[in-house]
Amino acid sequence: MNTALVTAIGSFSADIVIKNLKKSGIRVIGCDIYPREWIADSGSVASFYQVPCAAEEQRYTGRIMEICREEGAEALIVLTDVEADVLNRRRREFLESGVTLCLPSEETLSICRDKRRFYRFLKEKGLGNPIPTMDLCEADPDTITYPAVVKPFNGRSSQGLHYIHSGVELKGLLGCSNPEDFVVQPFYKGSVITADIVRKAETGETAVICRKELLRTQNGAGTSVLVFSDSQLEAVCRDIANGLQINGCVNFEFIETEDGEFHILECNPRFSGGVEFSCMAGYDCVTNHLRCFTAEAMEPCGEITGMYIARKYEEYITKINVEKGREG
Repeated sequence: MNTALVTAIGSFSADIVIKNLKKSGIRVIGCDIYPREWIADSGSVASFYQVPCAAEEQRYTGRIMEICREEGAEALIVLTDVEADVLNRRRREFLESGVTLCLPSEETLSICRDKRRFYRFLKEKGLGNPIPTMDLCEADPDTITYPAVVKPFNGRSSQGLHYIHSGVELKGLLGCSNPEDFVVQPFYKGSVITADIVRKAETGETAVICRKELLRTQNGAGTSVLVFSDSQLEAVCRDIANGLQINGCVNFEFIETEDGEFHILECNPRFSGGVEFSCMAGYDCVTNHLRCFTAEAMEPCGEITGMYIARKYEEYITKINVEKGREG
């Protein structure tokens, strides 16, 4: 594989994805919905394209296909959930064009992107000790245990999430939202634990790198973390990944309650915003993600170095000599 198109290169995971693909000898093309001058990593790719928002499904997929043809891209690496949802519906078009869509299977992605299906699937399989999840339209405000968490059934990055403390608050939310779009869960107090998982479906080989998120942004991206090893949690992750038939790199999110129990919350079926933490701790999730979609063998996951890692932001000049107020 010589050329890959990476989407949403303004997102958290883009920098390490681009760097590690280039280290592996891959020519990287990048795109984003924002202009080149707004995206720091636009200067890190061989070519950059501004594309329509994925919500404009026809225009977006058409432009992505054009870029793949123009640049000879053989692989499409997707960095956001909304793009994954759209591209999951257009798999045949990419397959027929000879472009490998580097995402889990259609069925796996459909389960992971629907919090209702995800909970039912794990509950039936006896996997992951999932947090109970109920359709909001079926919930009785007077019998729910508060505090509770209400969120879109297909939500991402904590968008649309509400913490509800009483039946009155819930009834107020029901009055201004469509209950069919939401699920409700009990609030579990504890620490957020995430795990980057890389699994090659063809062989069942699985790498697991766990971290405790110490500081997070409001949309759920870790900025200070503790990478650690836990054989019990790693085994749980492998069982879930096998059950879901994961292929490629995904991210599991757990709540570790005060009694030390792990409860899986969700699976993000793409690179996590903190995947660079896992790469720094000793496993190249990016290169091995790509290997899950080729004939190349996946590297075994050796010993992961436990460490604290903190993220900082850095500024880049993307264009100079611009008249005040004339651009952007």
